[in-house]
Amino acid sequence: MNDERLMRVLVSPHVSEKSTRVADESNQVVFRVLPDARKPEIKRAVEKLFNVEVVHVRTVNCRGKSKGFRRMTGRRPNWKKAYLRLAPGQDIDFLGGES
Repeated sequence: MNDERLMRVLVSPHVSEKSTRVADESNQVVFRVLPDARKPEIKRAVEKLFNVEVVHVRTVNCRGKSKGFRRMTGRRPNWKKAYLRLAPGQDIDFLGGES
């Protein structure tokens, strides 16, 4: 895999109630990733960008919701998220501040 592909695999961190709960309980982080990204690519991208050791990767394909506005109907796009379990003692700081 080339470095350019690894830089594009991660779309953004996914912040929700569930993602903060799994971060606290089981040392996991959640990212939105490209729909065609594979687990080894995701693991290498996180290890390269954040200098952490990833132990396990789980992916979930999320279906877009159907939405309606008056007589118009539409659909939000499908997307993919990845749950990454980090090695004990490892952490990713998204805020970038000193602690």
